[in-house]
Amino acid sequence: MVTAMPAVAASSSWTDEDGTRLPSGDVHAWWRGQNQTLCGVPLHRARLGRFSHVLWIDAMWIHDTAAADTPVMAMCPRCTAATRPKRSRRADRGRTRPRP
Repeated sequence: MVTAMPAVAASSSWTDEDGTRLPSGDVHAWWRGQNQTLCGVPLHRARLGRFSHVLWIDAMWIHDTAAADTPVMAMCPRCTAATRPKRSRRADRGRTRPRP
């Protein structure tokens, strides 16, 4: 089963040597068709540009492997937390309650 991945919204952009527009500045995760980021920031009010061709996972990879000449991307920590897989409840507790 393939699940949809969030795209990217960012405060600024840059163009790589291939002519592709990429995000820079404050970078947030964003679901296509919605008017806010995963952390609740409204796109229009915050003046964030939409990068529907860039997936959040790809932006994380660009951020982690950036060269010295790549513009800085500040990944939103709340969006990053919202896109991480959730652990099971039992694993979070560490132990189970004794049965009566």
